[in-house]
Amino acid sequence: MEQELPYEIRFAGRDEWEEAMGLAWKTFLEFEADDYTLEGIRNFEDFITDSGLKRMFDMGAYQMISAFDQRKMIGMITLRNEMHISLLFVDRSYHRHGVGRALVERMADYAKTELGQERLTVNASPYGVGFYHKIGFKDLEPEKQQDGIIYTPMYYEL
Repeated sequence: MEQELPYEIRFAGRDEWEEAMGLAWKTFLEFEADDYTLEGIRNFEDFITDSGLKRMFDMGAYQMISAFDQRKMIGMITLRNEMHISLLFVDRSYHRHGVGRALVERMADYAKTELGQERLTVNASPYGVGFYHKIGFKDLEPEKQQDGIIYTPMYYEL
């Protein structure tokens, strides 16, 4: 059930890509980088700075929903392959205020009603596993490591 927040949550515009990737990078460094090897940190940075990913976003094949407090982006979530959450980050100052949950709920609603999906998947970082469990995601497999990235494959029935 969606809760009413004092923040605007909407699809991000093309001109907001850099701000969103900056938020992802900053938050990754604050909360997740310590769990990764140097290889994993570099691979994450390569992912969020990939021009192909930006092109997919510009073409509408990689959706992003963002949360704003006034004009400041405070959270973002992206969807690839119409069902996989590939990035979810919320500014430190807004943790535990319902922003992450609201972003997932909005993306889940979009995936179900607009794309006809029945489930979402995510490769949750060690930092994010507890959050995803709390909002109803279930583990698909035990924690894995690939290319220096540590994650737990999870799913959420829509």
